[in-house]
This record gives sequence, C-alpha cells and structure tokens, in this order.
Amino acid sequence: MILVFGSINIDLVTRVSALPRPGETVLADSYRTLPGGKGANQAVAAARALEGQVPVRMAGAVGRDGFGALARETLGREGIATDLLQEVAEATGCAFIQVDDGGENVITVAGGANRLLAASVLNNAPFTPADILVLQLETPLAESLKAAALMRAAGGRVILNLAPAPPDLAAADLRRILDLANLLVVNEHEAAAAAGSLGRQGLNARDAARMLASAGAATVVATLGPDGAIAAAADGTHIGAASPRIVPVDTTGAGDTFVGVLAASLAEGLALQPAMERACKAAALACLALGAQSAMPRRKTILG
Repeated sequence: MILVFGSINIDLVTRVSALPRPGETVLADSYRTLPGGKGANQAVAAARALEGQVPVRMAGAVGRDGFGALARETLGREGIATDLLQEVAEATGCAFIQVDDGGENVITVAGGANRLLAASVLNNAPFTPADILVLQLETPLAESLKAAALMRAAGGRVILNLAPAPPDLAAADLRRILDLANLLVVNEHEAAAAAGSLGRQGLNARDAARMLASAGAATVVATLGPDGAIAAAADGTHIGAASPRIVPVDTTGAGDTFVGVLAASLAEGLALQPAMERACKAAALACLALGAQSAMPRRKTILG
C-alpha cells in the first residue's frame, strides 16, 4: 500500500501573458477550478501510475464545504481510498495559481483545513513492512513526523518531499527528517534551502544533495528540471536519471508527479534508478497540459 499523508486543496488556475510584479495588476480572460494540494496530487500521480497494481490511500483534512466534497469525490474517482480523510471546521485548502506563456508559475496557498491534519487519524490504520508513506510540508511538520515514526516502527518506507521548503526550517527539524525518511525528495530551491538550514549556503542542487545525504541516514533525491534527477546516499554513492526533452505548457504539477510516480515505482518493486527514470518521464509528460492533477499521465502513457 501507498499511504499519502498530506494536503488537499482546490486550485484556482489562470493563464497570464506575464507573471505580475509587486504592485502590478495583470488581467486574465478566465480561470479554472481544479483539484490540487501536494498530498492529493501525489496520491493521484501514484494511483494513475499503478492503475490498481498497488492500493493507494489518502489521509488528509477537508472542510465541510463544497470544495471538500469536490476533493473527496475526485480522489474516489481515481480509485484512492478516502476512509482516512478528516472533516474539520476550517475551510478546505485553496491554491491561487498563475501560469505565464512560458509555462512558469507563481502559487499562493491558503492552508485552511490542512493546518488541522493530525497523525491520530492513522491510529486505526496498521502498517506493514511493504507499505510506503508519502509526506510533504503543506501540513503541520510535527504531525508528519509522527506519521513517519509510525511507519518506520512498522518497518515500512518513508518518502518525504521537502516542499514547500519552509523559510525558517530549523536544523533540528531537518536532522529529524533525515533520520526518519528513507528518501528525501527536493528540487533545486529546496535543496539549497535545506543546506542553508545546516549552515551551508550557496550550494548547487547536486552538492546540496550530497551534503544532506552525509548529514543523516536518508538518501536524497534532487530533481533538476530538464536535467532529470540525482540521488545521493549517505555512503557517498550517487546515481542519476535523465528527463525527456519537452516544450512545457505548465510546470505546476511536475514535482508532485515525480514524487507520486517514484513512490508507485518503488511499491511495484523497481530499484531506485529505474524508478527515478520513470518518475522523470512522468513529470515531463505532466508539463504538456494545464493544471496539476488534470495533466498527470496514466500508466499506459508512462510505460509507452
């Protein structure tokens, strides 16, 4: 089983000719209402990559509102088990996304119900050594670490995506993450931010990944956009995976696609390097359409 413990949002997405500068108003013709949230996105990416080969379960929090109902319905349509969704008094999380003509984006997230997600929802969800827990940082870090500790105690694996990178991530929290996660997944910005929290400023993603891996027990996977991804292990070894060349339409869901498909591939029994290659391909494919979940490829396309 893959269990995703994380955020659930509804995304309001609009296309603009250029991203606004501070104080500037940019007009758009329309907007789209799409399911999102890094946790839900990664669950959908995993479910589509697996097509029932391994069950996917979502633990998250939504409000008692229309957005919450939409999110629950969307996850169910993807074959994702939703029995671990909490319904709370806060409004369902919402993300405001602007995408320019080059496919770049800016995103503002209102956490809402995600801020109330608690690891106690997992109390009646026994884990096995075959299970994989997937985490991100749009929900409370303390609760994610509790969930990780539960999975590790059961002998299962933990994949933690350090996204979005907290601007004030304490060194002690990062070391705890590195102790609990089997895989820490970062993009170039997140790798630099994590290295900075340990006092190493100005490192590129490759060097930051190696430094972070040497600081704990986790293998650090750094995504490098069009340059694919690398993985650095605590023993100093590293591997790489290439990404297909594309002309991006929207990069919004690429990182979440990578994480979800990486988890799915490992759950199927792939070794890390081919799992990274499959995840890089899926992430590139997700950049060819607008939106996050709406652009995520299905198993047949990924394997084709």
